[in-house]
Amino acid sequence: MESASFLTGARRDLAMEPDGSAAEAAPPAPTAPRTLKEAGIGLGQLSDLALKLLYLHGSLAGYEVAQELRLQFPLVDEALGFLKDQRCVEVTSGDTMGPVSQQFTLTELGRIRARDLFEQCRYVGPAPVPLADYAAQCRAQSVASVPCRASALRPAFDGFVLEEGLLDQLGAAVCSGRSMFLFGPSGNGKTEIARRLGRFLHEQGGEIFVPYAVDLDGAIVTVFDPSLHRPTDEHDAPGRDGRSIGEVVQETPKDRRWRRVRRPVLVAAGELTLDMLDLRHHPGSGYYTAPLHIKANGGVFLIDDFGRQIVDPRELLNRWILPLEEKLDFLTLATGRKVGVPFEQVTVFSTNLEPQSLMDAAFLRRLRHKLYIGPPSREMYRAILEQTCGQRGIDCPPDAVAYLFENYYVDGREPRSSDPRDLLEAAAAICRFRDESLRLDSTVLSEAARRHFCPLQAAASN
Repeated sequence: MESASFLTGARRDLAMEPDGSAAEAAPPAPTAPRTLKEAGIGLGQLSDLALKLLYLHGSLAGYEVAQELRLQFPLVDEALGFLKDQRCVEVTSGDTMGPVSQQFTLTELGRIRARDLFEQCRYVGPAPVPLADYAAQCRAQSVASVPCRASALRPAFDGFVLEEGLLDQLGAAVCSGRSMFLFGPSGNGKTEIARRLGRFLHEQGGEIFVPYAVDLDGAIVTVFDPSLHRPTDEHDAPGRDGRSIGEVVQETPKDRRWRRVRRPVLVAAGELTLDMLDLRHHPGSGYYTAPLHIKANGGVFLIDDFGRQIVDPRELLNRWILPLEEKLDFLTLATGRKVGVPFEQVTVFSTNLEPQSLMDAAFLRRLRHKLYIGPPSREMYRAILEQTCGQRGIDCPPDAVAYLFENYYVDGREPRSSDPRDLLEAAAAICRFRDESLRLDSTVLSEAARRHFCPLQAAASN
């Protein structure tokens, strides 16, 4: 089962102009095809989809078939006419507005052919878009096209204390649209930094377009995933949206085989395996589901806790050497044929392990932006502790930082950005047990510190 999480957001997709004003940052929508050639689909393939659709529904009006396949009715009418000539469908009723309102039903021959088609491929839904169109759209909506300046990026880190100069490094990484490697000791905010970058792109990176399905060398691969992609357009459910037939079949400039969504942010950690990075072929279905990193195209794919996956990290890195360099990935079909697909995303690797133990120089070179997230300085630590106390509505003792650094951050023990939060949680537990209001005086601080920094060896002996 695929395992990934999605960072949600509620703000409108905006980018920032040089003067700080907001501006839309969405690529042009794919235009509706006027012919089957423009749609990148053959008459036979479209007819097969219509046959399976009618088999499932029993009977549909012409405009409902067009709605389900997300194509303009003239293209669908061509397929329905072909099926009538082949004596696979018949018109049973409804001719008030011509073929668009006619009710189509399968004949016995049509049902036999539909059952045969289901044995080959069980996909029923919007017509797939050709790979060439998908690749062109991915390039047009690359993360590198997102306007990213300090004035736009800084609000994404409100309430998060950053080391001086780190925001500039993060902004440059986003502008490149390339890979990013965050490394350093645990507890210093690598995951939170990556998530906030993802939230910035999700909320302010503009909208992109994701197809329901792509035709990959004759195979259908589903891409749009409602559990991972957040649509910003209206889903047009046929016959259930209150519109008249005329309104439904009215030609629109947008290709409705694509959904307009916020830039996706996918997060995978220790559960990531190699098979999650290739096409998932559904046994007996005849179609495929795109892997996680392809669903992340146009957004961010965060591999958290890199090096702690079940699979050897070198195997994962070898899998990505070409995609990171060429922005092209090769997926393998059940037939063994490999097909190149776009790899247009910001891939973020985050680890607290030593980089030299995970990768060689050849791969390290392909990680364009390498950011060390180290222990906080004494001044930065003070800012974090004061902010954490402020969030809990208590005073921060003026000598708290000096006390901690003189008594606990000694003998090679380094402070962590997460320590103030953990200390406050320990203090809250102590005060709650004593039925006292939360405070961080010297007594509570020393007790919380003893518990938090207790050496495991000493704890075991007690």
